[in-house]
Amino acid sequence: MNTLAIQQIRRFNRTVAEGIGALDDRFLGRDRPLGEARLLWEIGPDGAEIRTLRARLGLDSGYASRLLRSLQRQRLARVRVDPADRRVRRALLTNAGLAERAELDRRSDDLALRILEPLNERQRETLVAAMTEVERLLQASMMRFAVEDPGTPDARWCFEQYFAELEKRFDGGFDPARSNPLDARELRPPNGVLLIARLREMPIGCGALQFHQDAPAVLKRMWIAPSARGLGAGRRMLQELEQYAREAGVAVLRLDTNRNLTEAIALYRRLGYVEIDNFNNEPYAHYWFEKRLAVK
Repeated sequence: MNTLAIQQIRRFNRTVAEGIGALDDRFLGRDRPLGEARLLWEIGPDGAEIRTLRARLGLDSGYASRLLRSLQRQRLARVRVDPADRRVRRALLTNAGLAERAELDRRSDDLALRILEPLNERQRETLVAAMTEVERLLQASMMRFAVEDPGTPDARWCFEQYFAELEKRFDGGFDPARSNPLDARELRPPNGVLLIARLREMPIGCGALQFHQDAPAVLKRMWIAPSARGLGAGRRMLQELEQYAREAGVAVLRLDTNRNLTEAIALYRRLGYVEIDNFNNEPYAHYWFEKRLAVK
């Protein structure tokens, strides 16, 4: 990794921490540090499940519990057990917590204004555009990919979203019953593998490999959530699947796709997939691709 790039990122982090007052134990001039203020904001007016808060903020359970206890001692939040599922706990803001959140909101606006006011109009536009791009790239760097069982709730949710998008985009819609069947057992090792992409622990995409003895492996269920498109998630997913295939000794990958999935077709071609003759009888396919992997 480029040493100069690492040093620049560290300088940027220090400047941002100083600029937003993250080093002050009285964030935004209130009687609490940044961690508590951030959690107060994320709980929001409707409350939130504690496990969702931990995932969204990347907090371990011990630290999240300490922050919540502090907010409870200040009578800004309370924790309740979900009556429908006693394993689930929700954090809710009290009236005092809602008022404090509104005050933090006002002070956050004031901080943003203090950052922008010393700049001329061109500098402001440049700063806002740069921040937008930095946020996008940071989100891209925060994506994580992991092998998952196809029967988990997150995996099933991804499949549902995948089918719903095909229904919208295919000419005449999409009926899973007409497509070539794919049983969950075919996506579990040693028959195959499913990868789930996550951002802040929330699923944002999936992709799978189906292994065939003495025959090319097949890519299946490639889908990225619209909210994550433009972050390079599709390219990362494809590369992660290719790496997994190499480690499994796969020499050739194949896939089929529909003509309406133009972004996917462009991605496959950019990453070295070449069009080949029909290798299956998938009724929704118009293109078939293949890529030979450099197996280590």
